[in-house]
Amino acid sequence: MRRQSTHIAHRMADIEPFHVMDLLARAQALEATGRDIVHMEIGEPDFVTPAPIREAAKQALDAGKTHYTPAVGLPALREAISGFYQTEYGASVAPERIVVTPGASGALLLALGVLVNPGEQVLMADPGYPCNRHFARLLEAEALGVPVGPESDYQLTPALLEQHWTMDTIAALLASPSNPTGTVIGTDNLAGMYSIAAKRGGRLIVDEIYHGLIYDSIANSALCVSNELFVINSFSKYFCMTGWRLGWLVAPADYVREADKLAQNIFLAAPTLSQHAALAAFAPESREILNGYRDDFCQRRDFLLPALRDLGFDIPIAPAGAFY
Repeated sequence: MRRQSTHIAHRMADIEPFHVMDLLARAQALEATGRDIVHMEIGEPDFVTPAPIREAAKQALDAGKTHYTPAVGLPALREAISGFYQTEYGASVAPERIVVTPGASGALLLALGVLVNPGEQVLMADPGYPCNRHFARLLEAEALGVPVGPESDYQLTPALLEQHWTMDTIAALLASPSNPTGTVIGTDNLAGMYSIAAKRGGRLIVDEIYHGLIYDSIANSALCVSNELFVINSFSKYFCMTGWRLGWLVAPADYVREADKLAQNIFLAAPTLSQHAALAAFAPESREILNGYRDDFCQRRDFLLPALRDLGFDIPIAPAGAFY
């Protein structure tokens, strides 16, 4: 039988592989042959999910909680996340504004999907998480990487937004702490960038998936600046639940129904067992374990940073968060 010709959408020419996953696959293939591999390729804690979270998943499974949840997530989990913002940051976030998603990637897809039109522009720091630009390109928007360096702590700033914002710009995507530099955006800079975006009729999308892994200061969520921006978070990093594929989006009130509609069509709902497990992530016994993990990460940073500099590595800015 004659093989049918392969038709691939033009947009795929702009979508590169996530090379980290290619490297991970190669490393795992070597492990399968008996090689001893030290994994330094993927942004994943080496700690297992805390026992109370795992136990909550077992209990949910035994109770038969295996059906779909609402597209925006379990009401109890949305309430728990809302309470987390109040106790952790003093920020009042209505549960109705929280959309539970399959990982932070699902949250970013919803945020860009309800906000960005083809041909519009999203500003983002370069260097930054490489997949972000591909989300924009998938929606036929332009991902404009703004070069950043140690003079701005490898972050976008109000001055850089003023310089690079154009008539086509609809949003700026920030990450605090940053992947890959671990730097944190201060509240004043967040407020300044929010003011610029609002003045231009645009929005901020703030990736906070490494919140909880901040070592030298107490971080404020961008939601302490305004309720009129998008915030993305995840259970993967601080909560050590990478394989559970669970995150969330906090959206401005006017965008929640649109995000709900998009979620219904794209992934219907986040994994049910993962959501029930995540309810236990906020319990005091889980937080005690997780904060211990954070302390271990801090000790590793404090050991490695001077050691790497002694070896000749140029590290001009100390990572204030994350684990890179």
